[in-house]
Amino acid sequence: MSMRSIYRGDVLNIEIYGQSHSETIGVFIEGLPEGTEPDTEETRLLMERRAPGRNAWSTPRSEKDEVRFEKADDGRLHGYIINTNTKPKDYASIMNRPRPSHADITAGFKYGSEASKSGGGIFSGRMTAPLCIAGSIALQQLEKRGIRIASHIKEIAGQKDDSYYDHAPSDEGFKNGLLGVCKKEFPVIDDNAGERMKEKIEEARTDLDSVGGIIETCIFGLPEGLGGPLFYGIEGKIAQILFAIPAVKGVEFGNGFEAAKLRGSQNNDPFVIDGEGSIKMESNRSGGILGGISVGDLAPVVFDCAVKPTPSIGKKQRTVDLEKKENAEIEIKGRHDPCIVPRAVPVTEAAAAIAVYDMILSNERGGLS
Repeated sequence: MSMRSIYRGDVLNIEIYGQSHSETIGVFIEGLPEGTEPDTEETRLLMERRAPGRNAWSTPRSEKDEVRFEKADDGRLHGYIINTNTKPKDYASIMNRPRPSHADITAGFKYGSEASKSGGGIFSGRMTAPLCIAGSIALQQLEKRGIRIASHIKEIAGQKDDSYYDHAPSDEGFKNGLLGVCKKEFPVIDDNAGERMKEKIEEARTDLDSVGGIIETCIFGLPEGLGGPLFYGIEGKIAQILFAIPAVKGVEFGNGFEAAKLRGSQNNDPFVIDGEGSIKMESNRSGGILGGISVGDLAPVVFDCAVKPTPSIGKKQRTVDLEKKENAEIEIKGRHDPCIVPRAVPVTEAAAAIAVYDMILSNERGGLS
C-alpha cells in the first residue's frame, strides 16, 4: 500500500507524498481553475512561518523549505521541496521500540515492513510542509475574493493571549491585531502574553519535556450562504483537513464544548435590526455558522484547535521491544520541538484555506457548498 494521502474535495483533489527523511516531499493539486498560478513569494512567506530551525522554541532541524512548482504530465500542479537536512541515524536506536503517542506502532499495523520508522515517515509533522504548499495557493485565491484567514496562539501552558471572545463580534481593533500576527516571529496578538508563553516552553525544554496549546482562527469576508446541511456543513469540511495536522486532537467552533454547560438563553445569538435597517447578531457564540452555513457579514467564522504536546521528548518513557517481546524504556534523541504550537499556526490557516477554497469553487460552479 502506498504511503500517500489524498484529499478528495468537491472540486479540489490534493495528493501529499513523501516522508520526513525522504529525498523530496510534495503535493499534487488537481481542480484549480484554468490559469491559476502560484504567487511564489507569498508561498515562500508562508513556508518561512512554518519552517523549523529559526528560534529556541522549534526543532534545531534547519530546512530552507524552498518550494519548486511544475506542471505534472497529467496536468496537475506539482509543488515540492528537496529535503536537505535529514538524519535518519538519529532514529536507529528506536527502530524496534515504538515511541509513545507516535504512529510508529499503528504504521506497522497498516503498512507492515513498508512503514518508515525514521522520523515518523508520512505521519511526521514534517509533512505539514506540503499541506502548506497547497494551502498557500488557496490563501492567495481567497484573498483575491476578499476572504482572509488568520490564526494566533490562544493559549500555551495556561498562558492566554487576547481572544476573539474577549471582544464584541465586530471589533475592528481585534481584527487588525489578528491580521498583523502573520508578521510576527511568535504569533500572538499580545506580545507580553507571548513572553510568558515562551517562558513555559523553555521550562519544558530544559526539563526534557514539551507543552501543547490552543490555536484560535478567524475567517473574515466569507459570503453568506456558503456550506450546506449535514455532510455539506462548513464545520465538517474544515475539520476534516484540520485533523490532517498530526498534532491536532480537538476542534471546536464558536463556544464549542462550553455550549454544553449553558442554557439555550445563554448560548443563543440574538438577531437585531440596527439604525440603518440591517440585520445584526448581538453575539457570535455559534462561530459564524448556523446549520452548516455561513452567516456572511453578520459574523466571522471562528474556531479553535487543540494541539497536543510534542510526543518526542528526552525523558525516559515506557514502551516495548518489538523483537524481544519485552517491556523496555526509551529516551528519544534527535531534534524536536518543545512546543509545536507556534509552527502550527500557519499550518492551521493553510488547512482551513483548502477547505474554504474548495467550497468556494464548488459554489461558483453551482454545487451545494
